[in-house]
Order: sequence, then C-alpha cells, then structure tokens
Amino acid sequence: MKTRREFLRSTLLGASATWTVPLFVERTFGQLHEAAKDLAIQPVTGKDDTILVVLQLAGGNDGLNTLVPYADDLYHKARPRLAKAGKDLITLDDHFGLNSAMPFLGSLFKEGQLGIVQGVGYPNPNRSHFVSTSIWETADPANRANTGWLGRYFDNSCPGADPTVGISFNKSQPESFRAHQNPGVCLNTPELYRWIHGGGEKAQAEQFFADLNQPHGEDNDGPVDGASIDMPAGGKPGGIAGESNLAFLERVALDARVSSKSILEIAARHKTTVNYDGTPVARNLNLVSRMIAGGMPTRVYYVSHGGFDTHNQQVNSHDRLLGQLDSALKSFFADLKQQGNDHRVVLMTFSEFGRRVAENASAGTDHGKASCLFVAGPAVKGGLHGKHPSLTELSQGDLAHTVDFRSVYGSLLGDWLRAPDIRPIIGSAFPKLGLIQ
Repeated sequence: MKTRREFLRSTLLGASATWTVPLFVERTFGQLHEAAKDLAIQPVTGKDDTILVVLQLAGGNDGLNTLVPYADDLYHKARPRLAKAGKDLITLDDHFGLNSAMPFLGSLFKEGQLGIVQGVGYPNPNRSHFVSTSIWETADPANRANTGWLGRYFDNSCPGADPTVGISFNKSQPESFRAHQNPGVCLNTPELYRWIHGGGEKAQAEQFFADLNQPHGEDNDGPVDGASIDMPAGGKPGGIAGESNLAFLERVALDARVSSKSILEIAARHKTTVNYDGTPVARNLNLVSRMIAGGMPTRVYYVSHGGFDTHNQQVNSHDRLLGQLDSALKSFFADLKQQGNDHRVVLMTFSEFGRRVAENASAGTDHGKASCLFVAGPAVKGGLHGKHPSLTELSQGDLAHTVDFRSVYGSLLGDWLRAPDIRPIIGSAFPKLGLIQ
C-alpha cells in the first residue's frame, strides 16, 4: 500500500521533478486517495478515456447572427443593417443558416458532428458580464454557490485524480474550476509559448496573452449603456473554496512549477503537420492538442476566445471573431484526427449571454439573454437541438430561453464524462438533450 506522499510522487506531477509537496496538496490529494481506495474506484484519466474541452466566447456572443433565422421577416426588420441574407449564409435548412465566416463548422454540421443547441439560457437572466459568467461557471442561477460546476465534477467524480485533472489557459483560474478539493491547474500561457516556440516569439506571445479573454472587442473602449465595470466581489474566482491565503499562494506556486516542468515537456513532444494560425484561441487549442497527444491525464481543458461584446459596428468584428473560431477549430480537429484522438474529444462552447434582438444606434447589439452554443466532435449527435426562441414573444426585447444550460452540462457530464451521479454537480436532474451518439 502506498503512503500518501508516495501516491503523490507517483502522479504526473510527483514524477516530474524533485520538489517538496505543499501541505495543502498533500492533505487534499491524500484524502482523495483514501476516498478512492475506500470506494474501490480506479479513476479514469484523459490518457485513455473521454476528454471535454470547454471554450468560452467571452463578452456575450450574438446567437442571432451565429445561427441565423434568415427566413424570419422579423429578424430582418429588427436588424436592417446587421441582418444576414440567405444567400450569404451556410444554409442548414429552409429556415436557418450558419454565419458564412464558419465554413468548417458548416461542413462539420453536414457530416453530423456538430450539435447546435438553440435558445440556451437560465431563469431570471442577468445582463452583467461578471454576474452572468459566474452563473454559467457555478451552474447556479441564484449565484450563491462557492464552487464551480467542473470543480464539483472533479470533487465528486474524480477521487484520487491527478492535480492536472483540469487545465485552464486563462489569466486566472476560471470560477468553474473552483472546488473543495481539486481545482485543477491554471497555466501561464506566455511561458508555454516561450518554451515551446522559442525566445524569438516572446514579445508576440506575451501580447497574445494580454489580449486573451478580453470582454470587450478591439473597437470597444469600455462599458456602455450606463453599465458599470464588473469586478469580482472579493476573493479569487477559481481555486479551492475557503482556502487560506497561504494555501492559495502555495497553489499558485505549484501551478508555476507544473507549467515550467512536466507539462511543458509533454506539450513540446508532439509534432504536427497541421497549421494553426496566430490567434490566441488557435495557439491555446494547439497546446491542448499537444497535451492530449502527450498522454496527459486531464479530463477537462478550458480555453477562451474574447471580444464578443459587440456594441459598436458589429458586422465586421463579429464575423472576424467567428472566423477565428472556425479556423482554430478546423486546425484542432484535424490535429486530433491525425493523432487518432478525435473520437475521444468533445468540445463545447458557451457565452455568458446573447445579444438583444434589435440592433442599436451604433450598428451593434447590446446585452441580451438567450443564445446558441456548439457541441462538436465525432461522438456528437449532430443537428439542431432544442427549440429556437420565438421572435414574436420576446422577454423585454430579448430572446426567451427554451433550454436551461444545465441540461447541456448534465448531458455532457452523464453521457460523455460518465459522472456516476450528476445531482451533486448541477443539482436537479435536468432533461438530457441527446447530444452524444
């Protein structure tokens, strides 16, 4: 029988370097190991099982100009400057089309590997970037939870898992990773870029990092509509619920140590002939593919694509952002297929809210409510899921949600990640959507 410390040293982190295990790590993962032993559970890992990639479209993606109801006259009347004509879309059926900036996703849809969930939202929606993002990240519309939905998955379904059970490529840990025991790790992206691509790209890489996950687009200088800037109300968005400042600093130091040692080495091993462009989202998905190819035990990866707060002159900026997303996903799935890992990966997008139905005076759109999201991969049951919101029965000028986002989470947790019980993770058993084949 291994001791707790021997167990820690046998994980990816412990085997990679001769460092002293921080007390909070030894305590936490020792407890998890004992729990796994008592329950006779052998935790599955991303080395040989399913993997979920969560991709945040930060700022509030305009679902109506992503999945376009081109046959609805009310759509064109509400958006005289922004509306997309049928001839300019990737036609899905006689009513809906995809924005033409996404040819890869259009082909994926026709191959049956892209699910588009319509009208996703939650009751009593909030138009604040920070509050609504927090609701999505915690899966708690009341916004009272002190842990994230993925953190609860790590705690409840992955006992004894390696600390790298979840990896995020953000400036700080996403609130969805916040956990009582295992919050995953948050990697310092510029260091990864410098190590893998060489010092010559240092300045460029750090600029990518500075631009990553910005809530406002390039043409947006700040909040509009009298809105205030959203800031966390004390504490850290991600991490371990209730942890002390010392434990937080130890964990941040652990993240830095991990990112400079074993994970970097694993990510650097994979060589691909697939070309990724230079956008932040493409570079981060490149890193995810490298880690999957290298056999990381990670079950969940988290990346962001920012700039979707399109209040002003939306047409060009929104199409550009969707085009960047499409290009990054095309490279990512081609890379996974080349590795032979594509059937093990499902990618889900989300955004904190959609945009209002009517365009504003600045040829943009303001904060709304329901939107659409994508679920992609060979294991996905393709097609349109859920019911598209009515354009005649609006909620204060917004689309009313027809699918609770927790149904999406529950479907992926139960049918893809195979969580034994999703109730401790998202609360009630929300109706599944049949997203996985």
